[in-house]
Order: sequence, then C-alpha cells, then structure tokens
Amino acid sequence: MAVEVVYRSSRDLERLFMDKAEADRHDKMLELAELLAEVLQKAVPSLTEQQVEEAGIYMAKNRDVFAKAFKSQPDALSELLNAPAEVVENAAPVEAPAPVEVASDEPTKPAKAPKAAK
Repeated sequence: MAVEVVYRSSRDLERLFMDKAEADRHDKMLELAELLAEVLQKAVPSLTEQQVEEAGIYMAKNRDVFAKAFKSQPDALSELLNAPAEVVENAAPVEAPAPVEVASDEPTKPAKAPKAAK
C-alpha cells in the first residue's frame, strides 16, 4: 500500500496540492484576493459581491503584472489585454449596466447595482 502526502489549502478546502510551498502560495493569493475585494467594495460600492470577488482573484493571480504597472511601467498591462480571457469557475454571467449620460456639472450619486437573479 502506497502512502501519498497531499497538502490542503486552509482557505480553499477543496483544493489539494502535492507541494506545501504551492499550497502556501495559493493561500497567500487567496488572502490577497480577499483584501483586494474588500478595498474594491469600499471604493466602488455599486459592485456586487461576486464582481469584487472575481476582480480580487484576477488581480491577485496577476499581481506581478499589476506590480510592474504600478512601478511606472503601465505597458505591462498590455500583457493582460492580449491574453485570452480567464474563465471563472461557477460564475454566473454578469451584465454590465448601461452608461448614463449626465448633462449637468453637479456631482451625482453612483448607480445602484442590479439585483442578482436567484
């Protein structure tokens, strides 16, 4: 009988890893994604919980590219623009709200996000 050692992510209990370092990297990525999602939700309250979660995970997975862009290399983002779109598992399609034109110079409140279908 063979014994196989596997590692489980403490933040994603369904994922198993063959290497402890890989499991640790995944946990750190998820921790960063969670914090990014909180910041995005605070900055743009009209985003849904699913949208901020997906954006946080996307930014955390591509943290090296965003780090380069924030360090005066905005062209680094072209790497993400030219890459194929990443499919998020178990995500329902999200419709973007139609843009609203504002005719006055007065500040406006952000539009409310559409309610998600149940």
